[in-house]
Order: sequence, then structure tokens, then C-alpha cells
Amino acid sequence: MWDPSTGIHLGPVTLHFYSLMFIFAFGIGYFLMTKMYSIDGVDTKYVEPFFTWTLIGTILGARLGHVIFYQPELFKEDFWSVFLPISTKNGIKFTGFAGLASHGATLAVIVTTLYYSYKIVKKNPLWVFDRLGIVVAIGGAFVRMGNFFNSEIIGKPVDSSSPFALFFPQQSSEYGITVTRYPTQLFEAAGYVTLFLILWVLYRKTDKKYQQGWLFGLFFFLLWAIRFSVEFLKMPQGDEVISFAGLNTGQILSIPFMIAGLVIMVYSKNNKALPETEKTV
Repeated sequence: MWDPSTGIHLGPVTLHFYSLMFIFAFGIGYFLMTKMYSIDGVDTKYVEPFFTWTLIGTILGARLGHVIFYQPELFKEDFWSVFLPISTKNGIKFTGFAGLASHGATLAVIVTTLYYSYKIVKKNPLWVFDRLGIVVAIGGAFVRMGNFFNSEIIGKPVDSSSPFALFFPQQSSEYGITVTRYPTQLFEAAGYVTLFLILWVLYRKTDKKYQQGWLFGLFFFLLWAIRFSVEFLKMPQGDEVISFAGLNTGQILSIPFMIAGLVIMVYSKNNKALPETEKTV
């Protein structure tokens, strides 16, 4: 039975677990990026603007991605709720952002990182993306833990005798009578933690970080492969705007990202950089 409180109550204010997981994700990401910049001999003053642009891209892109791919009717029915954490139906009320999509966040962060690479840190974007992939992998795990606390993005029904079966009573109003389901949020989080460990070991113990784009290509392919696989066990996240050959919207959107990862890895063979002076941190 999984029926946690919505957050930590601090007097009149409630710190929601999903928001807390986002804070952990960006906080750890900031720490890791600072460490990698120090290891690679790059001035850590460039970490703060990178953090700012990534935060903007993540939130704006994730929100637009959700609305475009899963809830396009909001553009007509409640336009301002697309961009602001409010609802204008039956009066204005604060709702928070109830829908975020990782595919949209990915596209937006690619754009903001390109701007950051060319205009701010002035390095090959693939150099930045290689390190960004490591950060995003562990950050994604925290976001999925936030989904778990919220009992959202839940799995399909599974027999109660399964060792993976969980009740999510908080979602009974949305999915009907409460039945045991797969905790797909935890499956995806475990996959992202594993991906982070793989990338971190490759970054620290091999020379792959000098093959600009290779780590990012591997990250891109494995991240979306994990997403593609877990989707088989997930309940739909709103209307399936795109579907083909039994695949849902999330899976179809993941395929081009997986292909892009492989292409980037191949391209990286001709994009090697000379090792920079490293220092121990």
C-alpha cells in the first residue's frame, strides 16, 4: 500500500515531495557540474549561468511538451495555464504545473545548452552535453521519485501476488477502483541511477570524455531506451496523440532520440579533443 502524505507540513506551508525532489535534482546537478568543471580545469564561474539556463529550459520545455503531446486542448480551453501555474476556469486559482513531459524538456534544454555553449562558456557544445548527460541521468531519477511520492505516472494493473504489486489509492479517482499496479516510477528511477553510474565511471576512469559527444550519445541512447522499455508497463499519460504498431506516444517520441544518440556516438569518432590539464578535487 503506497499512500503517503502530499508533503511536509511547515505550519501554513506544505513543502511538496515532488518539489523537494526537483530541488535535490538541481542541487546535486549543480554540485556535480562544479566538480567536473574543476576536474577539467574550467572556471567554475560558468556553472551558475549554465544552471540558470538549464532550469529555464527544463521547466518551460517540459510544460510545453506535455501540453503539445498530451493535452493540446489547453491552448483553447485554458491558455494561461500552459505557461503559468494557474487555472482560469471558473475563476483564477493556483494549481501548480500538473503536467510535465521529459521529451519537451529535452528539446528545450538542447536549445538553451547550445546558446550557453556558444555565447557564454565558448566551448564545443558536445563537450558541455557530455557532462550535462551525467547530471541529467541522476536528476531524472529524483524526478521519478517525486512522481512516486505523488502516485502519478503509475503502472498498468498487475496480479496482487507479484512482488512488484502496489496499491496507489491516491489515484482511485482518476483510474477507477484501486487495483495493484506496477511501480513504474521506481523502475525508471532505478534505470537512471544505473545510467548515471555507468557514465560517471566512464568519465572518471576512461578517456571517452575527450571523444567529444561519445558520452552524450551513449547517455541519449540509453536514457530513451530505458524510457521506451518502461512505457510497456505504464498507464497512458493523457490522450495518446500519437500511436503506431501498438506503441504509445512516449515510445514513438523516444525512437528518434535513441537514433540520434547512436548517430552522435558515430560522429564523435572524428571529434576528439586534446586532454586539458586536470587537477585533483
